[in-house]
Amino acid sequence: MSESDGTVDAGDTREVIMEATFRALRKHGYKDLRVRDIGAEMDLSRQVIHYHFDGKYDLLSSFLEYVIDQYEGSVAVDEETTPREELDRRIDRCLLGPECENFSHWERMRVFHELYASAQHDDAHRERFNEHYDRLSDSIVDAIERGIERGEFRDVDADRMGQLITDLIHAARERRLALGHEDAPREAREAIDEFVLDSLYCGPEGSDDCEKS
Repeated sequence: MSESDGTVDAGDTREVIMEATFRALRKHGYKDLRVRDIGAEMDLSRQVIHYHFDGKYDLLSSFLEYVIDQYEGSVAVDEETTPREELDRRIDRCLLGPECENFSHWERMRVFHELYASAQHDDAHRERFNEHYDRLSDSIVDAIERGIERGEFRDVDADRMGQLITDLIHAARERRLALGHEDAPREAREAIDEFVLDSLYCGPEGSDDCEKS
């Protein structure tokens, strides 16, 4: 491919198409979206879409993966990151979002949740959202279990706590998007700190004493 025929290098093409898909979804919504609407949002030839994707459904499935990757793939943790720091970063990422160059986090989340709402009628998309839910919950569970093993957190049911935090994140985002409660993510974040994460600690901050194994 070359720029002379209205395309870009393959490494950049997907990014261009995905961002054009976002802009088109934002304008037209999921139900009324057409491939030509996506093409109108690009400087490239619309044929490049048909070259890379087998129609609108294939394109939207790829777009869904693209958006999910943005929220799962950039939480930086390493061996020096404490379990609480990891929990804070993952929860902040999901509730408050990444910094976006051209559009706000909540503009992106509005599109994300429109696809989420449509998943009740789409088995393949529902499966992808279920996988996303499980990966998010599992990452929180893993951090809690690591804290328990290190003796930093008291012994709790990590699976149930991970599910609770994940459900709180989804409920707060939906309240912000569907009901217009702009303070919902911040309020949920504060409540998670006070009533959930702080309860993990041993001794005075938690209900149990902890001992390292």
